[in-house]
Amino acid sequence: MSILGIDIGTTGCKAGAFSSDGTCIHLAYREYPTVYPRPGWAELDAPYVWSQVKDAIAEVAAATKADPIRALCVSSMGEAATPANKNREILGPSILSSDVRGREYIDALLRHISQEEFYRINPNVLTSSYTLPKLQWMKEHTPDLYHAADYFLLWGGLVEFLLGADPFISYSLANRTLLFDIQQQDWSEYLLTLNGLDRAKLPRCLPAGAVAGTVSAHIAAQLGLPRDVKIVVGGHDQCCNALGAGIAEAGRAVDGIGTYECITPVYHGVPDPAKMLALGLNTEHYVTPGHYVSFLFNQAGSLLRWFRDTFAASERSDPGIYRRLDAESPVAPTNLLVLPYFEPTGAPGYVADASGVIVGLKTSTTRGEIYKALLESITYYFVEPIKQLRSLGIDTSEFIATGGGAGSDLWLQIKADILNVPYARLAQPHCSVAGAAMIAGMAIGQLPGVADAVPRFVRRTETFYPRAKHHSVYKESLEQYGELYPLMRNYLSRRSYDSGSDRT
Repeated sequence: MSILGIDIGTTGCKAGAFSSDGTCIHLAYREYPTVYPRPGWAELDAPYVWSQVKDAIAEVAAATKADPIRALCVSSMGEAATPANKNREILGPSILSSDVRGREYIDALLRHISQEEFYRINPNVLTSSYTLPKLQWMKEHTPDLYHAADYFLLWGGLVEFLLGADPFISYSLANRTLLFDIQQQDWSEYLLTLNGLDRAKLPRCLPAGAVAGTVSAHIAAQLGLPRDVKIVVGGHDQCCNALGAGIAEAGRAVDGIGTYECITPVYHGVPDPAKMLALGLNTEHYVTPGHYVSFLFNQAGSLLRWFRDTFAASERSDPGIYRRLDAESPVAPTNLLVLPYFEPTGAPGYVADASGVIVGLKTSTTRGEIYKALLESITYYFVEPIKQLRSLGIDTSEFIATGGGAGSDLWLQIKADILNVPYARLAQPHCSVAGAAMIAGMAIGQLPGVADAVPRFVRRTETFYPRAKHHSVYKESLEQYGELYPLMRNYLSRRSYDSGSDRT
């Protein structure tokens, strides 16, 4: 029997079947675009994404006839909710976390509850990137769609609902809505009432690893899946990614390099709220019992895709384009500085009123230099926050790299050189898929437990060590990088414009 892990990301989805010994039998990938209906808006065409997810599952199902799938589990991006009805029909697009809509509702909320009081219920730093302000925007600006929706589902629960499960949301994804009470492990009636939202439109909350149903006969036949495939509750992609990288205990962190780069430390129990809030960090359930995580995150692969589509448009369909860009990059650190604020930034900065900046351009600057400067700046963003993790008892003396970015020798070497710590690569870089498969396997007893699953699924292949000469150069650049945003903050704020602006 094989187990299926599915990962729904912002720019693409993966489906991977694994045997009980952790071998990946087949992996399928499909990409989909972000839709920008207006300046500052960012959506996914949800029906198209679902068609791509089905296509990926069908490819894997066809490749596993000799080792049929017995259970599946979904890892997914957070925040982006999709309206659906009881007939399992998608009614509209998913508004992404990078979309600027909803800022006004966060301001209004803070007039009724302090950040400190809110954090004790739902431990997140209030910004417009979460689900709550998007739902309020929809209720006010698209009331017909809001009222027609029976449920608003985040992508993990949405995919499993469309496959045949009753509507649900995992604890970790529920936390991304800003409506979840982390202590009660259920929706907060107080927060729902305070924000004027309907509990009936939200699914039930379930822990990772619970069996939520089976794939419907109709969908199984359509996708080529066996009958009675168990649907297992997964979680937030960064949580599944950390499990797939082998983080099964507190005190360690993983660096997931995908559309967003996210460094995920794992804690035993809920950390001190006052200390976490002071550091600008969230807290949410992990996918193993008794453990919790927080995130340091910002744009990563999305910046490289922008670079590819802008500076290598004629080569964008070439699967080797990123390897070619790596090869074009200079060996030495660049003289460029990039402010990676092309979209609202993640934790702990949460900067919404800025934009990307490239400093140091000359007529002699090459495409490869700009590309490498992007890779450098993405890492600069995390330097100070990583130092703060040590105060929370997290070991930052080494990082395991996962995600698509982990396939780049150049990027991992840059990270090792800037942070002055080793970066390890795994044999299976698609750890969100592997983590979801591990959860599925444990749920049906195919894997006895996490201590048994990790050594089967997680194998290191190589480690990139820091180079003293390059680290010395990067230390000087880091000082200049630290000065860049404070120098430009007021100017960038004045240049930004809200989601209602139209400069045509």
